[in-house]
Amino acid sequence: MTIDNDDDLKHLKSIGRIVFETMLLMKKSLKPGISTAELDRIGAKNLARYGARSAPILMYDFPGHTCISINDEAAHGIPSGRKVEPGDVVNIDVSAELNGYFGDTGATFTVPPVDPRIEYLCQVTRKSLNAAMAAARAGAKVNQIGQAIEKTAINAGFTTIRDLGSHGIGRSLHEEPHFIQNFYDKSDTRTLSEGQVITIEPFLSTVADGTVTAEDGWALLTGDGNRSAQYEHTMVITRGKPLVLTAL
Repeated sequence: MTIDNDDDLKHLKSIGRIVFETMLLMKKSLKPGISTAELDRIGAKNLARYGARSAPILMYDFPGHTCISINDEAAHGIPSGRKVEPGDVVNIDVSAELNGYFGDTGATFTVPPVDPRIEYLCQVTRKSLNAAMAAARAGAKVNQIGQAIEKTAINAGFTTIRDLGSHGIGRSLHEEPHFIQNFYDKSDTRTLSEGQVITIEPFLSTVADGTVTAEDGWALLTGDGNRSAQYEHTMVITRGKPLVLTAL
């Protein structure tokens, strides 16, 4: 969507703050022995406190209020009885709706002890998000987002997951532009406009550049031994730096 008035911005900031707060509360409880279902209940309780509705449930009938993906799961992991273990790499993705507006955020967390290369992967993925946000200006081509992400990944010796990407958001969880690549696509001639609401969510990986769907029909797997990281903000495009909505 493109913001039309101050009311739009007020509602988008509200749901953005709620999903970001929810993710941080879940992260605070992330420790060995807790199940992903327990983490999901923490998230669900906080969303309910504000009257917000889980976007995965609302839009796709997802079997969980949030997506919690571990190790070789890049995204869309179903909350379950699986317990977090030392050394795990855990991605928490929270999206929700309130008053007809959507917010979406995510981050990857490590449970010590973790291989230093995986910590570096997380650091580089955060760096790629910042680089992509620096490129996201009104009038810029959409593909400059993917270009910034890919360049950052390659320079650090990592790959991007090419079948996952960012997207427009606002009055629905996924809007135009429906797929913003995590790599440079010179054929993509779309441009960003002032007031446009999008997410940027780079997916970087140790080796894999794609995913396969797990037997449960939801989780997206990158292969045994592979690890990936994702960080995501919802933002408004401006003539300068984007206005981040997923913040406290």
